Amino acid sequence: MSQVLARDQVQRVAGLELNALRLAGVLPESRFEGARVPATGTEVYDPNGELLFHRLPISRRRLPVGFADLAVNDALAEPLLATSYGMEWNEKALLGQAAAAARKGRRSLKYDRARFVAYSYPKVAVQFLLGDQEVLMLELGTWAVVEPSRPTNREPLRPSNFERWSLLDELPAETRTANARAFRKRLQVWEDPKLRRVNPALISVETFARLRDITIKLVDTRELHYSRRDADHQICYELRGQRTNVWCVAASAEMLLNFYRYEFDQVRLAQELGLGTLQNPNGLPYARVGDVVTVIDKLACLDATMITNPGFDVFKNEIAANRPLISFIPGHSRTVAGYTRTLLTIVNQVPYRGLLVYDPWPPNAGVITRWENFNTQTYLFAYSAVLKHV
Repeated sequence: MSQVLARDQVQRVAGLELNALRLAGVLPESRFEGARVPATGTEVYDPNGELLFHRLPISRRRLPVGFADLAVNDALAEPLLATSYGMEWNEKALLGQAAAAARKGRRSLKYDRARFVAYSYPKVAVQFLLGDQEVLMLELGTWAVVEPSRPTNREPLRPSNFERWSLLDELPAETRTANARAFRKRLQVWEDPKLRRVNPALISVETFARLRDITIKLVDTRELHYSRRDADHQICYELRGQRTNVWCVAASAEMLLNFYRYEFDQVRLAQELGLGTLQNPNGLPYARVGDVVTVIDKLACLDATMITNPGFDVFKNEIAANRPLISFIPGHSRTVAGYTRTLLTIVNQVPYRGLLVYDPWPPNAGVITRWENFNTQTYLFAYSAVLKHV
């Protein structure tokens, strides 16, 4: 089990996946209708050296729209990992910034190439290599040094917040086998001869609409509003970037509490959660994941609940009830503010399930991912909060 998509297949599979979402209405017309998919994208590697995915910059009328992550490694379960719009991906500019930061920190640094690495998937860093040896790794955006992996006795898929770890090495064997099977099943869908006449470089609602074997049965999407009366006001949720490399839990708690109109900043929340100070921060150990419930219950008129290994219905039902969730994945915490699911038949295509993720990383900025493919991520814990009735 390894890389199963060749470089010359990337555009075709990405184009088919994105066109399916465009037809379903998951990708909005205002941003994606008429957008272009490049032939290849930025290669992003696992820390063990295997290629994981391509990050494809999407443009419309020669202006950047956002990007899509397309897996080429079957351990990731499905090809399309996530789409994100409103944030430009410029590989050349980012490598230039990384090189400037590297020279500033180490003037004598010698390297002959640089590449992108998902050092703590989905967090990305730039790795500088001399020959086949790493000489430096810097976290994307913050340009903080990512230290080498160290021997540890922790459980697989339980890394600390700023720890370098390998997704491919830590996935259980049975999970990798199941993911590989699902990945290949998905690819078989796109091998139908009818799809050979589709232009994968163009995203358009007409791309699949011209084919006969397509029926939209259901598109079910919801994003958080101030109330469940969606029609009379705009979407109501705000992104907060984490203030340090390891305060993703504090930032996630801040976002959830802000939705309920509680104004606790990350310094206060870090104090409550035992995450140190701005000058000396630390992450939340897995042994204390229950503290999130304790702190939310203490600070707000809310009843918080922790759910282990949450399924898609957990997120769907909470969002349908107009409640955001905190979501823990290996080594990181984000919030979820929406969901989408399609029952879309395109020559027997598997329906798509996605989450609207408000991610506090990178620090002091954050990013909104519309949509994260639920089938390609590991969800360890989710935290919901319900208003107390008095």
